[in-house]
Amino acid sequence: MRAPLSWLREMAEIPGETAEIARAMTDAGLQVERIDDPSSAIDGPVVVGRVLDFVDEPQTNGKVIRWCHVDVGAHNPEGEARRGIVCGAHNFVAGDYVVVALAGTTLPGGFFIAARKTYGHISDGMMCAEDELGLGVDHAGIVILPSDPAPEVGSDALQLLGAREVVFDIDVTPDMGYCLSVRGLAREAAQITGGRFEDPYATPVPADSGRGYPVRLESPNCPLFTTIKVTGIDPTAPTPAWMVGRLKAASLRPLFLGVDIAHYVMLE
Repeated sequence: MRAPLSWLREMAEIPGETAEIARAMTDAGLQVERIDDPSSAIDGPVVVGRVLDFVDEPQTNGKVIRWCHVDVGAHNPEGEARRGIVCGAHNFVAGDYVVVALAGTTLPGGFFIAARKTYGHISDGMMCAEDELGLGVDHAGIVILPSDPAPEVGSDALQLLGAREVVFDIDVTPDMGYCLSVRGLAREAAQITGGRFEDPYATPVPADSGRGYPVRLESPNCPLFTTIKVTGIDPTAPTPAWMVGRLKAASLRPLFLGVDIAHYVMLE
């Protein structure tokens, strides 16, 4: 079970430093096999950028690169409102919010980003794909950030992506199946560390007088089955970046909003 520490701490008061919490949980039978921190392999600023415009430029080697102007807020060169960046990906349009590794940043694998001349332009930074940030294996295109709500240009993109989350990889034994959820792990962690847990799901589900889908229970061995009608969801809306980050930290692949919400609640 992979659980971001910040998510556990949303569910319960868990005192102590990361290593202390991991040691206490392991001593109590919840073995923390690994502590992952994706951002630890990145040195330097990785920020939110907004693509202002670009030009497709065919090259003699058959490739088509994009010469882009990207606004990175306070990180723009002095007196300028943009940076010029060469990008080989084509999965974005003007107005998209992207992840930019600024010159001077070192990405996972020791990949150093410098302002350098390439394809006839000075590329001042790099628009990043998921695998270049160490957040997955996708290299089909660069990371496009949700635009609703619009992220702050120049802000910490890793924080927005949930990449600064410390994640516990915990070996849950069969006799502790109730810990196969963030809620169960948070309750145990609070008890182990002397913290406080108030179950956010203890409030009874309100009765719903509206029409929903009928449920027929065919199993005689089901002790409890609860259904809740959910309204007001736009299934075409993008999944919030914070939720995408947590799902990825838990080793689930985000798909689209409806499925992502179901997976998030299942994990919690």
